Amino acid sequence: MLHPFDSITDEEIITTSKLLKELHGDAQLFFSQIDRLEPPKDDAIKYLEIERYGGGKLPYIPRRSYAYYYVNNKMPLYKAIVNVSEKHILSSKVTPEGTVGPLQPDGMASVELAVLDHPVVKAEIAKLQLDKVHYNHPKLGKLNYKVVCEPWMYGTDSPNDNCPLIQNYMYLALDHPDSNHYSIPLRFSPVFEYLTHKFVRMDYLPSGADEKFIRETLPLRKVHPIVEYHPDLLEDYTPRANLKPLQVVQPEGPSFEVNGSKITWQGWEFRVATNVREGFALYDVHFKGRSLFYRIALNEMTVPYGDGRPPFHRKQAFDLGDCGFGNCANSLALGCHCLGVIKYMDTRRADTRGNPVLLPSTVCMHEQDYGILYLHKNYRTDSSVVTRRREFVVQTIATVANYEYIVNLVFDQAGAITVQVRATGILSTMPNDDNNVTDFGTIVGPGVTAAFHQHLLSFRFDTRLDGDKNTVVYDDYLPMEEQLPYNQYNVGFRQKRTFVERSGSVDQSPFTNRTYKVINENSINPVTLKPVGYKFEMPAKQMILASPSSYNVRRAKYATKQLWVTKYQDEQLYAAGEFTNQSQTDTGLSKWADGTDTVRNSDTVVWATLALTHPPVTEQFPVMPSDFLQFLVTPASFFDRNPALDIPLADNKFNKSVYYDDARSTAPSCCQSKI
Repeated sequence: MLHPFDSITDEEIITTSKLLKELHGDAQLFFSQIDRLEPPKDDAIKYLEIERYGGGKLPYIPRRSYAYYYVNNKMPLYKAIVNVSEKHILSSKVTPEGTVGPLQPDGMASVELAVLDHPVVKAEIAKLQLDKVHYNHPKLGKLNYKVVCEPWMYGTDSPNDNCPLIQNYMYLALDHPDSNHYSIPLRFSPVFEYLTHKFVRMDYLPSGADEKFIRETLPLRKVHPIVEYHPDLLEDYTPRANLKPLQVVQPEGPSFEVNGSKITWQGWEFRVATNVREGFALYDVHFKGRSLFYRIALNEMTVPYGDGRPPFHRKQAFDLGDCGFGNCANSLALGCHCLGVIKYMDTRRADTRGNPVLLPSTVCMHEQDYGILYLHKNYRTDSSVVTRRREFVVQTIATVANYEYIVNLVFDQAGAITVQVRATGILSTMPNDDNNVTDFGTIVGPGVTAAFHQHLLSFRFDTRLDGDKNTVVYDDYLPMEEQLPYNQYNVGFRQKRTFVERSGSVDQSPFTNRTYKVINENSINPVTLKPVGYKFEMPAKQMILASPSSYNVRRAKYATKQLWVTKYQDEQLYAAGEFTNQSQTDTGLSKWADGTDTVRNSDTVVWATLALTHPPVTEQFPVMPSDFLQFLVTPASFFDRNPALDIPLADNKFNKSVYYDDARSTAPSCCQSKI
């Protein structure tokens, strides 16, 4: 029997699309997205309470799905809700005028083929005279050049764009499947309609320091050398020597248990469910029998580019709302993406015709060592206690065009969660005139530049610390007033606590060490005599840089603040709103966190913005070493003492480390020095 939080199944996708096709008769449906709809929280809480503590029969919660779709490849976009348990449609309605649905992987692939096959684009490519140029690769021989099309979400710069559009950036690559086309961006960019593949216009790209561009594509007289990354194409590739195997071995198996979607590990209990928009979400998170969070997920990311020259001014991706991290998820492999004993979970999505598509092994779960958890040496007795910090990782990786995003939720044995995102992949590039240096981009190769940009991710925490009523506070640390009787030497400092009373945001204040916390005013720590809590340790970061009047900010108001607080409402899941593709304004936190709702001692949701301003450097091209950003969600007097005191002390009988010299002496003779 399926749990209310379990991922959508093939049967549920088929049921959803079948019922909607029957509803519309002979019309052709183009499905933008199908997935499981969250159960009403009140119903789910009743279910969870009986599931955990007993007291009756589990309540029946019918499984529901939602679908976004177009009819006969034209606007408007429809949204339907289907009871898949009982196989009937609950509603099917037209979305507000101008709403554009998320993009589909197979929809984008068909656009790419249509662009390259269109007469206007073929004529533009013919002007390059590619038949007159080739490259003599020292290992692979003569290689021709080919044109590569990369479809991008269109962004927004006008309220008059009333159908789904695609901006297609064009590149040149060697005729090899792994050639780095980002190394040679071309200077023309066709715009097409997404649904009909109708040609709209040809944009030409600026390559100087201003907005001016050349409207005529010229023959390729000289091709800049392609900056490659794949070993098969690197002319001087020699594998780095002396790298020995480093293996994670768990001879007795893992310390975690998996029962369906439920995970238990070292006092932690939660459920993991994959979905096409967020990649995965965690539910009903407990540590040592105490409730912490109802739901945790990365819910949105916007990537605005800082190059204001048209058409680059429209380069603002909403990677979750426009595309979906589950839609773009990698199939993870042993020994590459995760090490040790691995448990995988799959994602299921629907294609544009409503057929289920399996994406295998998109979430991996495993344990890792991360140094010392705690240590103390009693200098009087020379006796030490030390434990190793074991962590449990839930990971997914999404490839959204050029970038890879590695999302990790990392649990430790002391009740903390590290939220970690690593960005890798390849920089999105644009053409550049020779020796054209700007202050809004970096030259990363001959004739190619990478624009400054930002990554602004929103993580949603539906809080449930020791119960359903929580409060958000922020603590500042300030000098005490001078010459007080208990501060005569003027060295004292104190904590000033501010309660968030109404929905809204909290400003950063690094110079007062401002710390955000969720507390439960109804649960008092017996030691501190103050409410129990968890804190969000977030380093001060720059928020979105675009002007408040820009579409970039109007579409992503969440990116203006590091922390937001709202009162829970069903279906308020995404910081920039439900529909982001070609949106004009956000319909999320700008509407929900407007000060209307009282949030103190209520069903509270915290939205944390993880931000990175990224001025590219040459070391990040042609492929980026992982650049990572993170924050910590950790107990703040939630327990009455260190909750990890039950961790066995570390010793080598358990961990089996060896001395360097011993390892060298037992290595195979071929690895030993001949000196």
